[in-house]
Amino acid sequence: MAEQHTPRSLIVTLYGAYGRTPDGAPLAVAELVRLLGALGVDAPSVRSSVSRLKRRGLLIAERTPEGSAGYALSADARQLLDDGDRRIYDRPVPRLSDGWVLAVFSVPEAERHKRHLLRSRLARLGFGTAAPGVWIAPGHLHEETRHALERLRLDPYVDLFRGDHLGFAATAEAVGRWWDLDGIAALHREFLEAHEPVLRWWETRAPAAASVSAEDAYRDYLLALDSWRQLPYADPGLPVELLPADWPGGRSAEVFTALHTQLRDIGADFVRPA
Repeated sequence: MAEQHTPRSLIVTLYGAYGRTPDGAPLAVAELVRLLGALGVDAPSVRSSVSRLKRRGLLIAERTPEGSAGYALSADARQLLDDGDRRIYDRPVPRLSDGWVLAVFSVPEAERHKRHLLRSRLARLGFGTAAPGVWIAPGHLHEETRHALERLRLDPYVDLFRGDHLGFAATAEAVGRWWDLDGIAALHREFLEAHEPVLRWWETRAPAAASVSAEDAYRDYLLALDSWRQLPYADPGLPVELLPADWPGGRSAEVFTALHTQLRDIGADFVRPA
């Protein structure tokens, strides 16, 4: 299946990679059009996607220091990206001793729309379903789950618990019921099919060589990051003891890390030319 890179997702990826400056300065609209254009997104699609992100409260319209129209990250968006960093770049090595976090929620019938929002948000955080109304994730996701539920004002409806799995089925067998491991493995293989050849291409070139293009590095890195940042949410990071022997997640993480190391800083020269 060919990868899909939507304009809205690419804009979020761009801000996550290069848009969090210490002073919180906005990116000019003209720069957004240029940077997304390098990824094949036309100007009308950029503007409409930015408008939708603004309506969702993720971007704030501000003037750049030069006086141009631009957009900065909202406080909620910055928190969302900061939480995402821990998954995308600093993924901890999961251990069985970390235990599990359980989410149990109750939503009044009059607010049943929030029930759907809760389910979709927990699924996007990487939770599996242990039983009807009982959601489970590795223990290391507790802090991010708390942030997400508080940000969406869903925390009054949820109780969070920490604990161990004590049986009766073997934990590895139970994990196969709680998550669609075959589906997650397919996502990892799709990532490898698209981006491992890109890594091999870059590995044949010296990054300091004059022939290396900052625009090429930026494009390959942004597309890899846009694909990869979805994976740590589909794949919650289960201990290796609970995964099939041929699990492709380790290799896909290695490929992304290598692309990040090789290309991010070179690509920054295209984002902010000297």
